[in-house]
Amino acid sequence: MTNPLIAFLRLFHAIPADDEQLILAATETRTYKEGEYLFHAGNICREMYFIHRGVLRIMVLNEQGTQVTYFFLKENQFCCILNSFNNNTIAHESISAACDVEVCVFSRTSLTKLYGELPYLKPLIDQITQQALLDKIDLKNGYLGYDSTTRYKMFLMRQPEIALRVPLSDVASYLGITPQSLSRIRRNLK
Repeated sequence: MTNPLIAFLRLFHAIPADDEQLILAATETRTYKEGEYLFHAGNICREMYFIHRGVLRIMVLNEQGTQVTYFFLKENQFCCILNSFNNNTIAHESISAACDVEVCVFSRTSLTKLYGELPYLKPLIDQITQQALLDKIDLKNGYLGYDSTTRYKMFLMRQPEIALRVPLSDVASYLGITPQSLSRIRRNLK
């Protein structure tokens, strides 16, 4: 069976068998339980994750000390704090497991080495991550200007696979509503 990372990359570019082995040798597979952190804000992000199974959550602490979910990422997506990873800067965001996850991990060092060995890989991963970032922003902006009930209904239609797998408190945070309001909305929809 083909590794999910290799299968995904092959959707965009031919990956010879020898290159596949180099790529896999540069990665490490890890699992995290729901709620565990992969990366903490206040540090430099030195790892990029490819999600084999599960959902990751990118979030920040607001001025009141409350976690605010920026994005959810699921299977066959790369996840890292891109600005920190690319520019070696302190990140304000954290990454945690929104449900149990299995990820393929590239350290920045191993990925940089791999880019030297496989010159097509950097533009390929850059293209994938940049398009994913644009897609995430477009998705999130699609909720702007709507009331809480409409945002929740849109979320259920646009991201049903996330809605079924992550805690409601994370969904509420993502949609910018309180957990109590989300409970009320859900009750009223039944």
